[in-house]
Amino acid sequence: MLHLPVDAHSLRGDQVAAALASPLDRGLSHAEAEQRRKLWGTNAFSEGGGTPAWRRFLGQFHDPLLYTLLVVGAIKALLQEPGEALVIWSVTLINALIGYVQESKAETAIAALARSVRTEVEVIRDGQRQRLPSEQLVPGDLVSLEAGNKVPADLRLLQTRNLKVDESSLTGESRPAAKDTTTVERDAALAERLGMVYAGSFVTSGQGLGLVVATGAATEVGQISSSMQQQVNLSTPLTRKFRRFSHTLLKLVLVLAGLTFLVGLLRGRDAAEMFDGAVALAVGAIPEELPAIVTITLAIGVNRMARRNAIIRKLPAVEALGSTTVICSDKTGTLTQNRMTVQEIYAGGALVPLEALWPGNGSPDEGDETDSLASTDPLAGNVALRETLLAGLLCNDARPSQREGLVGDPTETALLQAAQTVGLDRQQALDAHPRRDAIPFESEQQYMATLHGSHRLLMKGSVEAVLARCSRQLSAAGQPEPLDGTSITAAVAAMAKRGQRVLAFAIGSTDTNQHQLHPRLLEEGLDFLGLQGMLDPPRPEAIEAVAACQAAGITVKMITGDHLETARSIALQLGLGQGETVRAIDGRSLAALADDALVDCARHNDVFARVAPAQKLSLVKALQADGAVVAMTGDGVNDAPALKQADIGIAMGQGGTEVAREAADMLLTDDNFASIEAAVKEGRAVYLNLRKALAFVLPVNGSASMTILLGAVFGLELPVTALQVLWLNMVCSLSLSVPLAFEPRPPGLMQQPPRPPAQPCVGAL
Repeated sequence: MLHLPVDAHSLRGDQVAAALASPLDRGLSHAEAEQRRKLWGTNAFSEGGGTPAWRRFLGQFHDPLLYTLLVVGAIKALLQEPGEALVIWSVTLINALIGYVQESKAETAIAALARSVRTEVEVIRDGQRQRLPSEQLVPGDLVSLEAGNKVPADLRLLQTRNLKVDESSLTGESRPAAKDTTTVERDAALAERLGMVYAGSFVTSGQGLGLVVATGAATEVGQISSSMQQQVNLSTPLTRKFRRFSHTLLKLVLVLAGLTFLVGLLRGRDAAEMFDGAVALAVGAIPEELPAIVTITLAIGVNRMARRNAIIRKLPAVEALGSTTVICSDKTGTLTQNRMTVQEIYAGGALVPLEALWPGNGSPDEGDETDSLASTDPLAGNVALRETLLAGLLCNDARPSQREGLVGDPTETALLQAAQTVGLDRQQALDAHPRRDAIPFESEQQYMATLHGSHRLLMKGSVEAVLARCSRQLSAAGQPEPLDGTSITAAVAAMAKRGQRVLAFAIGSTDTNQHQLHPRLLEEGLDFLGLQGMLDPPRPEAIEAVAACQAAGITVKMITGDHLETARSIALQLGLGQGETVRAIDGRSLAALADDALVDCARHNDVFARVAPAQKLSLVKALQADGAVVAMTGDGVNDAPALKQADIGIAMGQGGTEVAREAADMLLTDDNFASIEAAVKEGRAVYLNLRKALAFVLPVNGSASMTILLGAVFGLELPVTALQVLWLNMVCSLSLSVPLAFEPRPPGLMQQPPRPPAQPCVGAL
């Protein structure tokens, strides 16, 4: 029987693989993985622990208004009036039961929604790379890691490439730890185990391949799962406003009850009778149903948002959504369809539409198939064009899959599709130019590079990053010639004005036999190959959603890493800005601004292009300094600081990284901007329904109290008793106010300006 290696950090990778009977060339078979899953269980943590049910039930009584009712009931019991005492206590009990049931439903809904966003990992099984839910991992699985991944289990690293992992949740170290395949002493501290990565940590940069050595409760984080239990907090800014309101109301009620008692005594009424009147006034004025109404309304709002593809991770976002004034959104996938396709290619001095290169365009008769194919080679006569497409094929992590088609980043799948469209075969290209090493794309460097054979270097990335490293360009005949920066810049501008995202490609070589790719080899001396322009059209529903947000007084801004003209073109199609004018600025110009000018810049510009991750955070801070309530979307590792800083951080549920999801308040399950607009609608409706309920409850309860007070002032018999008031409140007031929580959104809700965050919950009802 296999045993999990508890000291995997002190063993070499091949030793760990032998202990787990895991073949490093093919990984486990599906049959073997299923047997191990039955043996060791699912890779998930148990959901035990948390707040006991009895404590959550007693917590329902933690309200100053309910304390008052409990005290009044106790006084009634001491005065030998057990019937009235039991009725008063039963009212508090009913209220607690309602709150407990609704809170339990809300907690269950939030937990289920959190679990619905599953982590998927890339696993090697039966010799094939495939994506599987992390729950299906078993000890012995081979798992591939890259920047942005959440580590799904405890792994012994077998290969690394510039791999850095944020282990702060386990080690307390604030900086990401550099990882390699080194073995360490058996008694080494967890922070010193360089060859291990642990479940719950995040890959901040680089790539790696690891062997699963522990899953679920057997992982390091599983052994301290009590600290990892999900805590559900139903306290929001709005509920805190209600709590302050309850304190104020309680003081007023006590004053009025005391006044009723004194006035009755001065009128010569019996003290016992006037005490009953004071109790009836207090019971009538206290909105016993209010805590239950708040809980019910928030729970309904969370579930309504979930149906609109917006999962609320942190309940304060329900209220904050209603006061959002600025939404900052990335372009890719959220505002656009996230279906990149190559439109044009610039190489050898020519700008060619991809469709002009499709095989069969202008082909002769089909009588001689060999001659036909030879004479219609779409790449004939332009070596630079062929090399540009080949570079897009080789300097690429996307791959074909029998089950899923092309798998990978949308940009890379577009490059792969373009190369295959003109007849280039991926496997043949890799056989001719086997990849030895790679530097993965990271936003800071803005390029990806690969080493093929021992001498061939390929690079793809932003135009600025690639051209800065090129001294020559490849001509149509395949010969190096002086770099023509003017023509390249003109081609980039022409493609960008048509809304295309432009990537540049370069080639280089090394004089020595290389087995590892170092960034210093890419600093200069490359030959520019060409450009590929891709288009990601706007989502039709996003265009409508942007218009709806603008009508609601919400400003929509685009913050993207794309070229300035590309972003401006997409923004025009989406309807950003004013009329036909879109105010845009790029990251370089932003960096040159003084701090005091950044606020004005953030306020007046609609598009921020070619921005670095740190600039996203600066823009959010600048907008907040200008008084805006900011919602920010993001999907990458480097978006996390901006997501945390924003009033509402919104992460992508499909294409987003785990780091972004953990930092966000809300997840979009469809990665669609229209879902943000729908969530804002629901947020406004939740707040409006709460105010409706309060506007109904206060006059009903207040009228009963004033009736008793006026009766005491005029020396009349008490019109109602405490029991009658309780009956009216719990049967009439509660039953009629709770349905207000289910009220649909009123028409014209998104034609109103955003609600000021400081607006009190009472007033202007």
